[in-house]
Amino acid sequence: MSTPNPAPSIPSVLFVCVKNGGKSQIAAALMEAHAAGAVEVHSAGTRPGTAINALSAEVVAEAGADMSAGSPTPIDPVLLARVDRVVVLGNEAVVDPVPGMAGTITTWITDEPSERGIEGVERMRLVRDDIDRRVRELLAEITAEEA
Repeated sequence: MSTPNPAPSIPSVLFVCVKNGGKSQIAAALMEAHAAGAVEVHSAGTRPGTAINALSAEVVAEAGADMSAGSPTPIDPVLLARVDRVVVLGNEAVVDPVPGMAGTITTWITDEPSERGIEGVERMRLVRDDIDRRVRELLAEITAEEA
């Protein structure tokens, strides 16, 4: 009698920003849309706000993803220790490693169109597109590692 193979584990990623209402939620929604179940996706904030950024949700929906049901949450230390990748969006949030952490922490210094005087929906679309490009690259990288 043979022993069944354990179910293959899928890669996991935690996206983090300060408020967990915009950039990290955008990244998580786009990863979920592109990965279609091939990646376990989470998002959190270092100082979570109270709501999802409505403009962020609107431009993510334009890209075929949905973050409208999300809500800002704090970082769960158990999850932080368990995931394969932690991606910090922007230079304001800081995530320190925890003992026994399985994964790595990467910081994405994302495009900030407001520094160029671009505001509103145009700004948010540029932010979304920058994050989307990075999410697609990360997806290709982490799914290739699992193959």
